[in-house]
Amino acid sequence: MEKRLLLLLVGVVIILSPLYAQRASDVENSKDYPLLSRFKGSVIEFYKDTKWGKYLLPVSAEGAIDWAKPMALEGRVVRIQYTVSPDNNSEFVLHNYKSAFKKAGFEVLIAIANEELGVSDRPHTWNDKYYVSGGYYNGLNNGKFGMGMGFPTWNNKHCFIVARGNDSGQDIYAVIYAIVDTNYTIITQDIIEVESVETGLVSAESISDDISAKGHIAIYDIHFDGDKATIKPESAKAIENIAKFLKSNTGKKYFIVGHAAGVGDFDQGMRLSVDRAKAVLSELVTKHGVDENQLKAYGVGALCPLASNRTDEGIAKNRRVEIVEQ
Repeated sequence: MEKRLLLLLVGVVIILSPLYAQRASDVENSKDYPLLSRFKGSVIEFYKDTKWGKYLLPVSAEGAIDWAKPMALEGRVVRIQYTVSPDNNSEFVLHNYKSAFKKAGFEVLIAIANEELGVSDRPHTWNDKYYVSGGYYNGLNNGKFGMGMGFPTWNNKHCFIVARGNDSGQDIYAVIYAIVDTNYTIITQDIIEVESVETGLVSAESISDDISAKGHIAIYDIHFDGDKATIKPESAKAIENIAKFLKSNTGKKYFIVGHAAGVGDFDQGMRLSVDRAKAVLSELVTKHGVDENQLKAYGVGALCPLASNRTDEGIAKNRRVEIVEQ
């Protein structure tokens, strides 16, 4: 994803009526998140930037709501609440965010609206589960990042969408919950900037140092589309540095080894790890002129974990590509 690429949301141009209880201007000291634009006619009602916190996201690896085992995301959390005309109904909000995320290279993890959220999951239930701490539903306490506007309890016209992207090596989660009230639609937008497992872009020098010391190096700067072997554009610099290292060591041979986290089907993970290793090899040979006889690609799936898959941090460490000296 190109840095600071705006997600352009279409929205609806509205004419304010006396019943439309929207602010005339954004709340003081607020701003849009740099990577996301806003709906036309929307106004910021609440803004809070939390430098560091744990955000619990109830979405499973299969793209379903999972209250029992939420993902734990740690990093900067920016919460912005907008209001916009109720003409922007929940399906329209969902459609626009989903389309914009995909065009910008984000992976949409879940996108559901209205009854798909569950008959009982009206806003009061969703609020108690998602934002409240403890209580009857053992809520996730995401309300700790601030709430400027409450939700109507009578209307189940709401939607929830989560997307994941990467900007300059940093994983970014965008979480949108929108609910239609009588006089406006409330859009609560949470951005979680998750630090990469390994900080600092891999260099030819660091590859050389690790292989000299350990015979291999784990690469976390190569990113793929979800459940695919398609290399994302933000991986270009890392692959360029790997090629630089290989061209400086033409007398040696190396394995490109794909690894998967053991969180899904084992055989599928094995196949994906092989395909991703082959994709990296192909990129090195076709785009950077590395001698194909210098490399072999293999995949070992989830057979060689570096950490437990019980945590998101462990899963991130296990899902990697390694350069191994033959």
